[in-house]
Amino acid sequence: MLDEIHEQPQVIERVIALEHDNVKRLCRAMSERGVIGIAIASRGTSDNAATFAKYIFEVVNGIPVCLIAPSVFTLYRAELNLAQYLVLGISQSGESTDVVEVIKQARSMGALTAGITNVHESSLHQVAEYCMYCHAGEERSVAATKTYTSTLALIYLISSTLSKNEDMVDGLRTAAGAIARIFSIEGGMAQAVERYRYMEECIVTARGLNQATAQEAALKLEETCYIVAKPFSSAEIMHGPIAVIEEGFPVFLYAPSGKGYPSMLELADKLEEKSAEMIIISAEEHILRKARTPLRVPVNVPEIVSPVVYIAVGQLFAQYLSAAKGYDPDKPRGLSKVTMTM
Repeated sequence: MLDEIHEQPQVIERVIALEHDNVKRLCRAMSERGVIGIAIASRGTSDNAATFAKYIFEVVNGIPVCLIAPSVFTLYRAELNLAQYLVLGISQSGESTDVVEVIKQARSMGALTAGITNVHESSLHQVAEYCMYCHAGEERSVAATKTYTSTLALIYLISSTLSKNEDMVDGLRTAAGAIARIFSIEGGMAQAVERYRYMEECIVTARGLNQATAQEAALKLEETCYIVAKPFSSAEIMHGPIAVIEEGFPVFLYAPSGKGYPSMLELADKLEEKSAEMIIISAEEHILRKARTPLRVPVNVPEIVSPVVYIAVGQLFAQYLSAAKGYDPDKPRGLSKVTMTM
């Protein structure tokens, strides 16, 4: 897992170099077919990447996005009007049975179909009209890391191509370099996790584009550390979950600069009043001063690309905490690399 976390800058560079033409072909097809909406089928880590897709396609491209419940297709065999939709399946292995089935049925219903996967000649490749690849190489760790960030990079490339914004591609290259700079905080993190060796539950929160970061960071804590980690939007916390937060309750706050930052700062103020145990991931000194455990991001990146960068902190925290707890983060109990569900 640690090796694969460190591979991420190079993987993102490969995606930019090798998949831009594939992305352009898909975007041309979207224009020719008059696509008015995007529906995404995914599970697990890929579902968290789909959350990022929802935000970026809606914020940057003005295209409504829904996240499909695969059981609508696989259990209930519902007939949906998808004639002007792109239905996108995301599966790292390309063998997630329910995702493949959604793409297969959606294509028969008249949708434009595409897939994002790490495996050429996979089942997803066989059923989708267009396929884009993560170029992450074999992922030996059960907990996905490099395929998550490369999926984000592909989604980001689709958004930038649709908007004809080459500056966004430059931003993605900057993000690859920024991840490499994240590794400079590893030594301090290996010490910081010792305080949380006996943590059994926590909340992970972010706002806007980084909601995907909160979800994926929480999943990594659950997969590798066996912690009950609940991800919430900072806005959603105020609608109920804040009631469970009391003195010493651990809360992770992902707070990059940008439009989501004021909301995170406001939440930090409220959590400070409740004496919560705040682990804050940010490049902003003001909010970091409120943390019991500040994890200072050593580079400031635009909010639009920050999910690609900030998740590296969550991945590393989960890796080091799992080891501190005496677990093997590479082999989480009860999990396998390919999960078959229908």
